[in-house]
Amino acid sequence: MHRHFKIHKPYFMLSQFKLERQGVKRLLGELHGFPEGTMAVGRLDEKSEGLLLLTTDGKMSAYINSKKVEKEYYAQVDGIMDEDTAEVLRSGVEISTAGKKYQTKECKVELLKSVPDFPERKRKIRDDRHGPTSWVSITLREGKFRQVRKMTAVVGFATLRLVRVRIGDIRLGEMKAEDVVEVDEFGL
Repeated sequence: MHRHFKIHKPYFMLSQFKLERQGVKRLLGELHGFPEGTMAVGRLDEKSEGLLLLTTDGKMSAYINSKKVEKEYYAQVDGIMDEDTAEVLRSGVEISTAGKKYQTKECKVELLKSVPDFPERKRKIRDDRHGPTSWVSITLREGKFRQVRKMTAVVGFATLRLVRVRIGDIRLGEMKAEDVVEVDEFGL
């Protein structure tokens, strides 16, 4: 019988259970007593936060990581992104991944009209003296290393905060950083 969890991965935690080298990095196992064989379904880099799924079912993990399941991110970017820039992102942009050029696939991009209601981060992003920021929703079916950050940077908008809010039909919802919820199944 497999077990499944959804968590709100906090900022500056690694999406893994073990490290090759000892260090002061925070790991997923600190959040809960997960059963043997639990794996993260995909990853969020340590500076990203939000919805992360964990499972003991390798087939489920492979399915969610496939290009069949959408992943939606909210990105706070440096500056006020406009509709023309969003259209460039929708069409796909060229980024670098593993030292090679890569053309991202078409994706959904929506300029958010209001600031999402996320808990304040322990580490402040910056204050208003450094200029305006805006929020954008980006929904992908692929997941290259730091892809959303690279995509916004290519069009001139550095990502300041990145939160995954949805995987398929599973939503982050009202979960707070470090919350862990066991679910019967992912229902994808």
